[in-house]
Amino acid sequence: MTRRRITILGATGSIGQNTIDLIKRDADAYDVVALTGAGNIAQLAADARALNADVAVTANEDRLDDLRAALAGSGIAAAAGQAALTEAAARPADWVMSAIVGAAGLAPGMAALEQGATLALANKESLVCAGALILETAAKHDARLLPVDSEHSAVFQALVGEDMAAVERIVITASGGAFRDWPLADLPNATLAQASSHPNWDMGQRITIDSASMFNKALEVIETREYFGVSPDKIEVLVHPESMIHALVGFHDGALMAHVGPADMRHAIGYALHWPDRRALPVERLDLAAIGSLTFRAPDTDRWPALRLAREVMARGGLAGAVFNAAKETALDGFIAGHLNFTAMAEVVELVLTQMDAAGGHIDASMTLDNVAAADHLARKAARDIIAKRAG
Repeated sequence: MTRRRITILGATGSIGQNTIDLIKRDADAYDVVALTGAGNIAQLAADARALNADVAVTANEDRLDDLRAALAGSGIAAAAGQAALTEAAARPADWVMSAIVGAAGLAPGMAALEQGATLALANKESLVCAGALILETAAKHDARLLPVDSEHSAVFQALVGEDMAAVERIVITASGGAFRDWPLADLPNATLAQASSHPNWDMGQRITIDSASMFNKALEVIETREYFGVSPDKIEVLVHPESMIHALVGFHDGALMAHVGPADMRHAIGYALHWPDRRALPVERLDLAAIGSLTFRAPDTDRWPALRLAREVMARGGLAGAVFNAAKETALDGFIAGHLNFTAMAEVVELVLTQMDAAGGHIDASMTLDNVAAADHLARKAARDIIAKRAG
């Protein structure tokens, strides 16, 4: 059996660790080319040793000596910095997991596509910031893009054997996060610890807070438009507190195809890892009789203004997605640092979109990697300026 060459970008995060869990269960089937991470050097080095990776890369340049020391005697190369991340992604591989958090995952993901790999995309920001560029690059280099977000994996699976022309709507579900049942008046006072605790999923802090604010779902709405090529009016969001139905696809004969499964990212990861085959996975088997009932409700845009902003971003087009994501990431930094309250994050993002739209020349610029980076830079600066004024 030919061993598949695997690279994991963002190996120390929750998606990366779940990917490694699956690979370790069938280690003889894979050759691990590269693992990348950030500050968790001990975990990165331990996994690189366990999987006998060719190279391990930390995004933090000042941690290179630590990584080298942790890998001493292993024969595994060590590197550090953003350029090294992109170089690792460009190494020949059959399958690359893109799980770096935020806009930082765009350039490495592009590098993987340019060498013709199958890119398992957990980095939703790539499609939000530069969807047309990602899809164009994949087509140009005969690379394949597979979704790993649970919602988009669910849509992808529901569409197997179906004609996109028959699709009437796509419904992605949201748990509602930590504050789905809080009184609206209490949301500005939500603490960092409260926002960092998810009722259903075990995820990193940033995405857990994004779940509470529904910014992650806003990104996923935009990602759905980019990945599946449907018009925004065909994309719906439904609050589903149990997180068992991950998405539904509605067809013009009135049928709804739902993907139902446990809240375990190893399903979506495993589906992408083994595609086009469907193989056994170590995830819970749902007992629907024991569960008894599933509930749904429409999202409230007063509670979650990020969903309204996502619609506005899609209407703007161009580089609005890059501006939106950069402002969102910066506002999230502000909340984590204690400079913004919970509801102020959406206010900052909306102000940045309005300011950059009014300035002209940024949101409407052509979509190149350089222009995406420039829009990202300008949006972060605008968001930081707004946050500084509020804090002052």
